[in-house]
Amino acid sequence: MNHTVDEHDPVEPPLGALPAVPELSRLMVCLLKGVLYRDDDEQLWARLLRLQARVRETAAVLLLDLVLDEAEGYAFLKSCPDPDDSDGLPRLPRLVARRPLSYPVSLMLALLRKRMAEFDAGGGQDGDGRRLVLSRDEITDLIRVFLPEGTNEARLIDQVDATISKVVDLGFLRRLKPAAAGGQDRGHYEVRRILKAFVDAQWLAEFDARLEVYRTALSAAPAGSTDKAGEAARVGTADA
Repeated sequence: MNHTVDEHDPVEPPLGALPAVPELSRLMVCLLKGVLYRDDDEQLWARLLRLQARVRETAAVLLLDLVLDEAEGYAFLKSCPDPDDSDGLPRLPRLVARRPLSYPVSLMLALLRKRMAEFDAGGGQDGDGRRLVLSRDEITDLIRVFLPEGTNEARLIDQVDATISKVVDLGFLRRLKPAAAGGQDRGHYEVRRILKAFVDAQWLAEFDARLEVYRTALSAAPAGSTDKAGEAARVGTADA
């Protein structure tokens, strides 16, 4: 039997009926590759604000959430929370892998986050706007007080340099060129504002108590042992 379609009958729109937006594709690629900062590309940031509803819809298909902080000027994608085991729902695959952070990395992130809170509380005036810039020596001094007394200086520097490299890879520090560091050496780093999204205010409020527990455990731990004591100040995991 033949079926005729009246021209006035509603027709189901084909898949992908929404018009393609080249800017949307570029935004998704940039966000899947890493963090998008307003200061790095103001035009792309403006497009993100205009198309954020479409970005959220597209990201949701990939089981990702868009985290966008207009005040701080950054945006990134993170995996949607896993379903509660009590719901009996299967765990879905993760596009962004989650990996645990080592104690040295956790401690450095926590100390940098506290330093940023102090920087913001002081008005963020260092001649560089809202950018917190620290030298390698300043970062080393933050770490030094949490290491056992008598730690070899050369070994300390090697450990700090290795940890800094990992934090740079995670995107929480950015190496500055000599000109960006005021014409000084290359050992200067900008603490990226996205760190505020990773180490939240609640964790930071408990920071001093966590470090006091760590100091107590460290004083009772065998020389050279920090792993067990370090659990007190561990931040957690990072999506990477």
